Amino acid sequence: MKKKFFKFFILFILSIFSLSCVAEIDPVSGKKTYTLLSTQQEIEIGQKVVPSAINENDGLYPDKEVQNYIKQLGNKIANATPRKVEYQFYVVNSPDINAFALPGGPIFITRGILLKMEKESELAGVLAHELGHINARHHAKFLEKTYGMSILVSILGIALQGSDYASAVMSLAQVSAGLLQLKFSRDQENEADALGVKFTYQTGYDPKGLLNMFEKFKSLERGMSVEWLSTHPLPDTRIRNVQQMIAQQYPDSYRLKQNSTNFDKIQSILKSTKESFDQVEEAKKYIKSKNYNQAMNLLNRAIEIYGSNQAYTYRALVNLNLRRYNEAISDADRAITIDNLYFKPLLIKGIAQNQLNQWSASINTLEKAKSLVNDNPDLYYYLGVDYQAIGNRGKAIESLTTAIQISDGKRGWEADAQKRLRTLRGY
Repeated sequence: MKKKFFKFFILFILSIFSLSCVAEIDPVSGKKTYTLLSTQQEIEIGQKVVPSAINENDGLYPDKEVQNYIKQLGNKIANATPRKVEYQFYVVNSPDINAFALPGGPIFITRGILLKMEKESELAGVLAHELGHINARHHAKFLEKTYGMSILVSILGIALQGSDYASAVMSLAQVSAGLLQLKFSRDQENEADALGVKFTYQTGYDPKGLLNMFEKFKSLERGMSVEWLSTHPLPDTRIRNVQQMIAQQYPDSYRLKQNSTNFDKIQSILKSTKESFDQVEEAKKYIKSKNYNQAMNLLNRAIEIYGSNQAYTYRALVNLNLRRYNEAISDADRAITIDNLYFKPLLIKGIAQNQLNQWSASINTLEKAKSLVNDNPDLYYYLGVDYQAIGNRGKAIESLTTAIQISDGKRGWEADAQKRLRTLRGY
């Protein structure tokens, strides 16, 4: 009897699993495969994380010529890949030496890594490697293995009725953090290398550009932090594998494209703005130590050199801390005009409006911010205060409750939020 029950239970579990799986053609092997996440769901999750990735890397690099160049080169390489999804390519302001991808198409490359490149083939190699991860569905496999379908379904916005909103918010935050800090296995890196070399070659670029970047990462590692290495392990065996692959499969690669005048022009633009970004990075240290006057001097200098979204955002933050709320709003608006996908200036502007008792304006700004990144506890606290001020009791309770549930307990407003909730609930 027990054996029959066990057999029935196993069959039941397998039937449920098969019903939840989606049959798709693996883009790399061309064979039918079964996956928990469909391509469309993978794309939707990736898109939800894009604003968080932009925010964590201090916004999009403001120069349109640089952005368009990366998109054109990225799409050129993407056309050689078997997986046909809508790829997006972004340059972000971070000085970190890094490049990374998200499920279903988005690829990010930092200002920092671009400044370390000397040839277009090196850039092509890095972009092709990240395309390799997407084509091999490494992000989707990580999601399927790490998170239950209930979490993934929740963040896709199709949770069951009565589900806890704060729980869904925390689920998305958990998945976002997992994807942005995802460390690939050696097998996955080897697969992405093989695909990256293949895509680079097929696009007409010397795949040794990727090898050149590997060697640079290794040399840079001795004197500074290389963020790319924290998520893309680079043992010597991996470098040797790529060397052998190129020698055996692509012996004529040296004949292919190495560089272009467009790449050199983009490098000149990046170098011309570097001093401004360096000033902002120095100012961030003073902001952390609450030396706002010194930070302001550096940020003013940065903006004189090059008025980036990052520089205006951090000057807005300093003005907010100095209680210069109108100035904070003005600087935040400048940053938002440059980059409307950057969460941080919207949050700063919304808080400054709240402090000026501009309740409705603050709600409008913070709701826009929430449409980008919805896992920030400060956002919900100030929304709660705003909604309470205009008499929207339901929204105030919902926002303040979420703020407390997702707070780390170190924000400084937790006691006030609890007091407001007691008042709103009538006890």
